[in-house]
Amino acid sequence: SCSYTCKMRYCINIKGRVQGVFFRKYVLEKANELGIFGYVENRSDGSVYCEAEGKGEFLELFIDWCGEGSPMSHVTSVEVEAKEPVHYSHFEIHM
Repeated sequence: SCSYTCKMRYCINIKGRVQGVFFRKYVLEKANELGIFGYVENRSDGSVYCEAEGKGEFLELFIDWCGEGSPMSHVTSVEVEAKEPVHYSHFEIHM
């Protein structure tokens, strides 16, 4: 099916204890490992927001990982919304 070969973009909102625990650094490493492009940033409400673009099967793995989180984090919810790709060229942390 197309979802596993075509590029897709997901807007991901991650809630829980996800700031101040190196969460964004782990997101960056996981994205690089899976060939995901986009960005991750802390939000003022304590959540972490991520835009992830890549092939469907790798995005699924990435989203699954976001639910697990980094070693010191505690993820309580992950909201995902599918959007049209915007063709990011790399993955970065927004400060």
